[in-house]
Amino acid sequence: MPTVAFHTLGCKVNHYETEGIWQKFKNEGYERVEFDHHADVYVINTCTVTNTGDKKSRQIIRRAVRSNPEGIICVTGCYAQTSPGEIMEIPGVDIVVGTQDRGKMIEYIEQHQETRLPINGVSNIMKNRVFEEMDVPAFTDRTRASLKIQEGCNNFCTFCIIPWSRGLLRSRDPKNVMEQAQQLVDAGYKEVVLTGIHTAGYGEDMKDYNFAQLLRDLEHNVSGLKRIRISSIEASQITNEVIEVLDQSKKIVPHLHIPLQSGSDTVLERMRRKYSTQFYRERVAKIQQALPRLAITSDVIVGFPGETDEEFNETVQFIKEIGYSELHVFPFSRRTGTPAAKMDNQVDEDVKNERVQQLIDLSNKQAYEYAKQFEDEVIEVIPEETYDAENPDILIGYSDNYLKVKFEGTQDMIGEIVKVKISKAGYPYNEGTFVRIMDDVALQI
Repeated sequence: MPTVAFHTLGCKVNHYETEGIWQKFKNEGYERVEFDHHADVYVINTCTVTNTGDKKSRQIIRRAVRSNPEGIICVTGCYAQTSPGEIMEIPGVDIVVGTQDRGKMIEYIEQHQETRLPINGVSNIMKNRVFEEMDVPAFTDRTRASLKIQEGCNNFCTFCIIPWSRGLLRSRDPKNVMEQAQQLVDAGYKEVVLTGIHTAGYGEDMKDYNFAQLLRDLEHNVSGLKRIRISSIEASQITNEVIEVLDQSKKIVPHLHIPLQSGSDTVLERMRRKYSTQFYRERVAKIQQALPRLAITSDVIVGFPGETDEEFNETVQFIKEIGYSELHVFPFSRRTGTPAAKMDNQVDEDVKNERVQQLIDLSNKQAYEYAKQFEDEVIEVIPEETYDAENPDILIGYSDNYLKVKFEGTQDMIGEIVKVKISKAGYPYNEGTFVRIMDDVALQI
C-alpha cells in the first residue's frame, strides 16, 4: 500500500483542503503516515499570506526532500499558486499544483512516476469562476468540523495577496453544502464551522440565493446539527436579513468574528477597506441589540504604513468602545507584491512591537471582562482535548460564545455537548465544573 504524508501551513481553509486532498488519496488506496515518517508521497499545503509564510513553506519542502530523497514531493496551496517557478527551482520538488485542480494531483503523480519529469500544474486563478468541490466527510484531528462554503475574494485590500492566490469570489452549490453538513453530523460532529476565504460573501456571485438563506437552510434541513459557527463575517455582510436570521436561530452560536483591521478612518482608507468606523459601529450596535450577549472577536493590523500615534490611539479608543471578547493582533508585515509593501512611511519595528503589546494587553483585559459576565452561570461546552497527558481528565473546550473552558470530566465527553458551570472567569482559560451531558435523553427529562 503506497503511503502519503501531509504538512499544512496557514489558515483553516488550508486545513480543510488538506483533509479534502487526503480523501482523494484514501480513495486511491493510500495509507496516511506522519509527516516526519518515511513516505512515498509528501504533500505540502503552503501559505503565502506573509513573506514568512513563503519562507516557512520552503523550509518544510526541503525537510520533506531530506526525509526521503526518493519520495515524490507535491506542493500545493497559496504559495504554489503565486510562485510556482520559485518552488520548481527547489531541488527535489516533483509536482506543483496551486489552489485549484487538486483533483488532478494523483493523475500528476502517476504521470511523474512514468516520465520522472517535474510537473507544473498551476494555471491562471483569475480566470476561474467555479468552486472546486472537495468533500470532507470527517476530519482526522478535530472535534470541530470545518465546512468550506466559498472560495476567493474580490476586495483587493492593499496589504493582502490573497485574491492573487485564491482568485475571485466563488460560492459552493447550496445542495453540496447541505449534503456535506449532513455527512459531518452523521459522522458525529455536533458543531460545524462555516469557513472560506471571504466566508459571508457566500452567494454574492449567485442570482437568487445568499448567505442568510444558506444559514436558514442549514438550520432547517440538516437533521441532528446542534451548532453552526460562522468563521468570519465582514461588517458590510451583516445585512438586516442576516441579523434577523441570527436573532431567530436556535443553532447559530452567539459568536461572530468581525475583522476590523484598524479603528482609524484614514488608515482604513489606505488599506482600501470598504467601510468606515461609523458604519462598523452601527452594524455592531444593531447586532448587539438582537443578541445582547454576543461575543465579538476581531483582527487588527498594527503599524500599517503611515500609522501615526494619533491614528493608533483612534484604534485603541474604538476597540474600547466596541468591547471585544478577544482580538487577534498582527504587526503589519510587508508582503511583496502588495501595494502596501511599496508605501512610504513604513513604521519602525520597535514602534510596531510596542503598539502590538498595548493591544494584546487591552485584548486580555476585554476578554476577562467579557468572561466575567458568565461566572456562576451554566453554559454548554464541547470539549475538544485533554489538558495534557498528565491530567487526562482535565478537559478543554469552547462554549457556544467562544469561551475557552477548562474542567474536570472524562474522555468520553470529548466531542459531546456538556453543561458546565463557570466557577472562575479567566483568560485564556475559564475554570468550570461539569454539570451534565446534553444528550437527547437529558433534554426530554
